[in-house]
Amino acid sequence: MSKSAELSDKARATRERILDAAVNVFSRKGYHATKVDDIVGESETSKGSVYFHFPGKQQIFLALVDKFADMLQRRVAEAVAQETDSVQRVNLALQVCLQTFAQYRSLAKIFLVQAVGLGTVFEEKRLELHDRFAGLIREYLDQAVAAGDIAPVDTEMVAYAWMGAINEVVIRWVYTGQPTPDRLMGSLREILLRSVGVPEERIRQSEPALSAELV
Repeated sequence: MSKSAELSDKARATRERILDAAVNVFSRKGYHATKVDDIVGESETSKGSVYFHFPGKQQIFLALVDKFADMLQRRVAEAVAQETDSVQRVNLALQVCLQTFAQYRSLAKIFLVQAVGLGTVFEEKRLELHDRFAGLIREYLDQAVAAGDIAPVDTEMVAYAWMGAINEVVIRWVYTGQPTPDRLMGSLREILLRSVGVPEERIRQSEPALSAELV
């Protein structure tokens, strides 16, 4: 490995360590109470290293939101890559969204809760990512409609309605720990699939196995 490649790998590792530390600090203290020095201390790096990667606290926060969105999109794509049944693709996309929010509770709190009311830049980012998530859901709904597996429906509006439902349930879970992950993923998934006319038999056939790490 060349010296430049080694430096690049080291820089990426440092950047990830800073972001991981920022998740912990933002989750504990909230955006306004967090100082860059808090993130420096948590990440066990230097202030110079933090400012090398991020001009300030705002950029760290926005980078975390992007990181969460990228991870979610990648997980959905990987989950549905080998699936040909259109209804199952919808189901898997929804399941992965819910599991990712549940598994990365601290990141979900930053995205769904702390980005609200922080100003125009943050609101634009939040809406941008809301659109991105809804777009993922709409893509698979469109495929199900095209295959004749669900009746024609305004998939754009359905996708945003689903995102609204997911948002409300996950926000409550972030704050209270309720509903439990199995109830959250099981009940909400069934409600949303029924809303587009997926038959009960197909819903039951595609019930997810709950990962032990989420219980």
